[in-house]
Amino acid sequence: MTQSKRDQKSAELVKQILENYQPETVEDMQNALKDIFGPMFEAMLKGEMVNHLGYESNDKEEKETENRRNGYGKKTIKTSSGEVNIKVPRDRDGSFNPELIPKRKKDVSAIENKVISMYARGMSQRDISSTIEDIYGFSVSHEMVSDITDQVLPELDEWQTRPLSNCYAFVFVDCMYTTIRNEYETRKYAVYTILGYTIEGHKEILGLWLNETESKHKWMQIFDEIKARGVEDIFFISMDGVSGLEEGARAIFPDII
Repeated sequence: MTQSKRDQKSAELVKQILENYQPETVEDMQNALKDIFGPMFEAMLKGEMVNHLGYESNDKEEKETENRRNGYGKKTIKTSSGEVNIKVPRDRDGSFNPELIPKRKKDVSAIENKVISMYARGMSQRDISSTIEDIYGFSVSHEMVSDITDQVLPELDEWQTRPLSNCYAFVFVDCMYTTIRNEYETRKYAVYTILGYTIEGHKEILGLWLNETESKHKWMQIFDEIKARGVEDIFFISMDGVSGLEEGARAIFPDII
């Protein structure tokens, strides 16, 4: 998008977004984050089903059990940001009772931060496995943790590397803190969330990043990654005193306001 076209549309876009969507950074972040809970919970439940039955869904080998998958049931779970609809895998003999979200449980707000931390870039497979074990506690076997991790990793990778829109009228940057267990040590980490409004007014989470430092170089890496995923232009950015963010963003998107 040329600078002249960008300037012509900027004022109109700002007015439309402010009037129609009235963006409030924290509230919008929370509402948009709901979109990532469903796929993650579903991936973890699929991992539980793999462990329960003892074989993958596409396994053509002879099975040790007569029990089979039997489609999905619908369930509405409660998060701190509102309700989320998910699909829960079922088996034929009805013996599958999920550990993550038991049949009569609906409130998952207690584990939201841990789920968000798994989306944050920078976590290794070992980190993710540790987080999953932390969510489930020590009541499940390492084999179950491994089966769940195997289902979660493709979901994470696909979400973290998915193509983005070529232009965002508004980008909001917010920070939340989550506690992550690393072997026998627990530490509080900052998870930075970037929320974007497209020209059409659609909002989406561009990504989550686990940051231990707030430097221009780190933010340059983040916005360079965003650019590599297809973003050509960002009109406006809103932030709350994040060190190095403005310089890092403008190093990649010079015309950002």
